[in-house]
Amino acid sequence: MIKLAGMTWDHARAYDCLVAASDRFASERGIELSWARRSLQAFADEPIIDIAKAYDLVILDHPHVGQIAETGCLLALPDFPDPAETSLGGSVESYVWKGKTWSYPIDAACQMAVARADLWGAFPKHWEDVLDTPEQFNIVTPLKPVDAFDLMLTHLASRGEEGLPVSAEAFCSEENGLYSLKILKALFKMGPSEQADWNPIKVLEILSTTDAFTASPALFGYINYARPGFRPRQLTYRDLPTFRGSSARRGILGGAGIGVSAFCKHPEEAIAFAQWVTSEEIQSSTYIENEGQPAHLGTWNRLRHEPRYAGFLDGAYETITNAWTRPRDEWFLHFVDDVCEIFPDFFLKDRSEEVMLADINALFRKHTN
Repeated sequence: MIKLAGMTWDHARAYDCLVAASDRFASERGIELSWARRSLQAFADEPIIDIAKAYDLVILDHPHVGQIAETGCLLALPDFPDPAETSLGGSVESYVWKGKTWSYPIDAACQMAVARADLWGAFPKHWEDVLDTPEQFNIVTPLKPVDAFDLMLTHLASRGEEGLPVSAEAFCSEENGLYSLKILKALFKMGPSEQADWNPIKVLEILSTTDAFTASPALFGYINYARPGFRPRQLTYRDLPTFRGSSARRGILGGAGIGVSAFCKHPEEAIAFAQWVTSEEIQSSTYIENEGQPAHLGTWNRLRHEPRYAGFLDGAYETITNAWTRPRDEWFLHFVDDVCEIFPDFFLKDRSEEVMLADINALFRKHTN
């Protein structure tokens, strides 16, 4: 029997579903797959080339595709079938770089809002509400540096700056950059200072196991917390707030893709699994039934009103179908790393929005000029 090894990340959403799918694939195709796990932070940060040298299949984040193309550490794959009918929020296209497909979307996510199903309190309709009447809301936001910067990107795209960077000298405009940072600072002041070190999983755990807060206005969604019985308190997702005078919701696209190592000794079999596990048939059955978060548009359309999944698939459907893809150029991840180094002081030392934006643009020039 041919044996393949894969690397994913450490959460039921990313592991249980792959194990179940691999068991089914083995019984149907006679090919055995095993999966190792790395942390969520390593999922975002670890160079794909290091993983590709040790594993046949890699679950990865789409901002890595620029580096993947440059290093050639993954195989270019056959094009994903019919993106117009299969791609959710640009998920298929996010793994295409310089005309080649480097991964298939296996998991789709974006920043969206979430609330306790049984504590539906006041919720900001517009982002400006957190500036004008913060006392009305009992909300919490994951503001770990990478999540804070991602929310800044969501704000920028929602205010029309989708083609980042805006120039050779500035990553974003002064008007929109300062506006977003002002909202981020307001969100920080509305909750505990520990928010500056909380990621989406931490916030979802707090919301689903305590009564401390009623909602979060923006985080990367996890389908598991909307499933009945996953945690003591069920959560329901909803569309992001908008900016006054605009209906645009351009939540930054997340999720994961599945790629095949260029060092794989059985590439045809590995590609066959990648195609099979990302098909609508498997995404709508074995994958989602075992804690998976599907990426196939057909699955979302088929199951969005199914009671087991509606709290996620239907609640933020408009937001995710209009998700925005961040830059994927090779310089971008190094730039993000440096921006994340300065975000804690913006919150914890109350640095001004003007100084913070100047530093962000300086770091952008450092990585691109």
